[in-house]
Amino acid sequence: MGKGFYISKTLGVVGIVLGAGAVATIIALSVVYSQEKSKNNEVKPTEGTTSTTVRPSGTTTAPTTAPSNDPWDRYRLPDTLLPESYDVVLWPRLKPDNRGIYIFTGNSTVTFRCEKETDLILIHSNKLNLTADPTLTSLGSTPAPAIQSHWFQLTTQYLVIHLNVKLKVGESYQLFTDFVGELADDLGGFYRSVYKENGVEKVLATTQMQPTDARKAFPCFDEPAMKAYFNITLLHDPNTIALSNGREIETVDVTVEGTALKKTTFEQTRRMSTYLLAFIVSEFGFVNAMEGDVLIRIFARKEAIAAGQGDYALKITGPILKFFEQYYNATYPLPKSGDYSSTQSTMLSMGYIEPYQIALPDFNAGAMENWGLITYRETALLYDPAVSSNGNKERITTIIAHELAHMWFGNLVTINWWNDLWLNEGFASYVEYLGADHAEPLWNIKDLIVILDVHRVFAVDALTSSHPLSSKEEAVMTPDQINEVFDSISYSKGASVLRMLSDFLTEAIFTQGLQSYLNHFQFNNTVYTDLWYHLQKVVGSAGTSLPASISDIMDRWVLQMGFPVVTINTTTGQLSQKHFLLDPESVVETPSQFNYEWIVPIQWIKTGGRQDLVWLMDKQTTDSKFQVTGSDWIVANLNVSGYYRVNYDMGNWDRLLTTLRTSHQSIPVLNRVQLIDDAFNLARAKYVPTTLALSTTQYLSEEREYMPWKSALDNLDYYYLMFDRSEVYGYLQSYIGKQVTPLFQYYKVITGNWSDVPTGHMDQYNQVNAIRMACSTGLEECNTLVKNWFQEWRNNPSVNPIHANLRSTVYCRAIAAGGVEEWDFAWEMFRNATIATEADKLRAALACTTIPWLLNRYLEYTVNPDLIRKQDGTSTIIYIANNVVGQPLAWDFIRANWQYIFTQYGGGSFSFSNLINGVTKRFSSEFELKQLEQFREDNSDIGFGSGTLAIQQSIDRTKANMKWVAENKEQVRTWLIDASKP
Repeated sequence: MGKGFYISKTLGVVGIVLGAGAVATIIALSVVYSQEKSKNNEVKPTEGTTSTTVRPSGTTTAPTTAPSNDPWDRYRLPDTLLPESYDVVLWPRLKPDNRGIYIFTGNSTVTFRCEKETDLILIHSNKLNLTADPTLTSLGSTPAPAIQSHWFQLTTQYLVIHLNVKLKVGESYQLFTDFVGELADDLGGFYRSVYKENGVEKVLATTQMQPTDARKAFPCFDEPAMKAYFNITLLHDPNTIALSNGREIETVDVTVEGTALKKTTFEQTRRMSTYLLAFIVSEFGFVNAMEGDVLIRIFARKEAIAAGQGDYALKITGPILKFFEQYYNATYPLPKSGDYSSTQSTMLSMGYIEPYQIALPDFNAGAMENWGLITYRETALLYDPAVSSNGNKERITTIIAHELAHMWFGNLVTINWWNDLWLNEGFASYVEYLGADHAEPLWNIKDLIVILDVHRVFAVDALTSSHPLSSKEEAVMTPDQINEVFDSISYSKGASVLRMLSDFLTEAIFTQGLQSYLNHFQFNNTVYTDLWYHLQKVVGSAGTSLPASISDIMDRWVLQMGFPVVTINTTTGQLSQKHFLLDPESVVETPSQFNYEWIVPIQWIKTGGRQDLVWLMDKQTTDSKFQVTGSDWIVANLNVSGYYRVNYDMGNWDRLLTTLRTSHQSIPVLNRVQLIDDAFNLARAKYVPTTLALSTTQYLSEEREYMPWKSALDNLDYYYLMFDRSEVYGYLQSYIGKQVTPLFQYYKVITGNWSDVPTGHMDQYNQVNAIRMACSTGLEECNTLVKNWFQEWRNNPSVNPIHANLRSTVYCRAIAAGGVEEWDFAWEMFRNATIATEADKLRAALACTTIPWLLNRYLEYTVNPDLIRKQDGTSTIIYIANNVVGQPLAWDFIRANWQYIFTQYGGGSFSFSNLINGVTKRFSSEFELKQLEQFREDNSDIGFGSGTLAIQQSIDRTKANMKWVAENKEQVRTWLIDASKP
């Protein structure tokens, strides 16, 4: 979550062309400068093309008017031209000019074939200014048509070129453009990142193309199906290094326009999509190692590399890479030599590759799977055992696995259009757990998909404002609509349904189908039904028994939003399904061709014994196998392998509650997680009493496993959100404190009075739960412990006595209990932090203060990139909103500053849905609902970008919260009073 001349030509020619464009460059830059000074939304990567007031002859900018039916007013490229290759030369300036503007210049030659007669060339271009008229050359016997006119179409982000006659079908042509663009700090396209090293400010140039920002770097056919070969040449300062997708061929010293530079030329890429391109110019260092024939290299700031922060990523990349080679039955793609167009064997043996990975100080996404040059946030790649927690380590492992999985599934075989993004991201989000498990087999990390993905996305997919995994292409057209698809549905629901598919097919059948699919479509584009076809072929050859075809089963999960709740009556043996909605009174206005019914695979156990798989094919059926008597009980959806919730008759619920209290370990740990999460959400949807949900937590005083505790605390967090401004809060604190104190004492004992670290990965997580909740519920021993640790650090800032695993919790609790001095100390430590993971912990903890003016000052810091990096602005606001004191302050802040936040932080960001949901999740009153609706109305002209859907989801959620509080407040209060008694 991704050009001037052929590289065989001499640099002298490149220099001549760049020099010839110098005058036009100066003219274009004067416009860029004036726009920068006026702050004309210039930093939003996906809005508008930079227009010029002085242009090369024949160039105009079309006014932004109501869309017509002309090709240039349609967001999708016509099917008339097909790119074959690009030659791109770029020169980023890492110092501002005398007007304070950072720029890059470049030229591009795209070779394309005419597929249908046309006298129009539409090629994407956004925020680029031409410094010379484009030229068209024919590679065939027929001369190229003359360019009659050309202009920028702002809304659809095209450079439009009108020819005097039509191009000839089957002929190839070359279009040359010479251009200049701003090397802005907007985190999209070709942009700049800034950091300090030994007190000296450093600037680097880097990229983030996905989904629609390659067009900000050079004119290109910027759609995933428009695959081509790319030849990249970078001109850069002598003290820097240049990186791109291909292997470096040569770096030579040159002089261009009187400036001494390096010219680095890279090998031609494989045939790939524009969004996977990357090029970086920096002063970074690296570490490397060999994994078989593959050179693995980690780049980062020199200080970070010298401190060994790239070593862990280097250590695990090789094993994860080898795992996926075996999983896909395919060696790592992208050969650096040989015939790029030849058909490979069924093993997809593609030769040698240098999988470079680089940690960037400023990067909006977590990471990006650029083919051969994967980019990461520093926190997603760099690890220091002295200050990084086991959570940081796990994040690095899973994100590396996610990005490496894309090298095949996404890069080698690519979706045809963004409406099927879920196939790329859902698959990588599923198999990242498999790759990480191979690298760290003692962590038992595969189980975490249940709480991190399945249960996480259930909360969104149970709303009427949810959407299907796959939609029609015409529903996802504009850059904002494309950005909006990068949500938890695509990632987490995609992962969940593919995991379910793998489970009922068996992993062996699933992987055979994947291998067939990848082999057949390598270097091409697909739609999701192509995967169903190849899986079906393997199912047929293996003789696997299914109640319907893969397509019939899975289309119900892909083409309709939501999921079912399966209700099992253990007295009658009746099974039924119903579309699960958190608000049972909400109305589903989105029609479904399947009438919101699913073909449901039910893995289940009876009193601990595993039973045969059962399929629920209809809305309701009866099966005597599900009848039980006496003390027997049933748990369905074993290990939460299916994407659905389960409800039971009250008799079975009572027996399950008894089992939890008396012998909880007889229920598998993932199903203990499930029982808690299902019960709380079934209660919110009025399937079961709220008191039943609360009763699933009563056994927790005996529970020592992390995941059930995590499930309970995640669900009780909703109660905190709804009641932390009412009298119920005190009773809730008393009850949770009673339940968590035994866990706190347990970890005190096994860690030798907090001097040791628990050995198990999950145990380390649960230790954090124990301290966090014991302190937050007022356990004096806990609060004294964390305040003393923090004070010890304040007394000697150069030596931090707090273990890395505990720092987030300790920092937060100490700052919450402290005052201005504690906050200012943490802020100073944040500003001086040289390790990104430590800075992140402090940045989150600073939001824990209960002093309003400090929180308001911190909110102001979030829109000052000199204090809080742009990539961290929205998440910091969310941290503040998570604080009950900070929530109204954060809401007031984003309402007052929405236009600035949106234009400065919105374009290259997929995070606006998180921002809107994060700030409004506590809303539960009529007053807050009216404020939210007014916010939507007041800012309709500005827009919400990737947060458009989140606005409606927040309104739906607020209405549901209001109903829930009105109906449950009193019974929750009564239950908590009784349950808190000794």
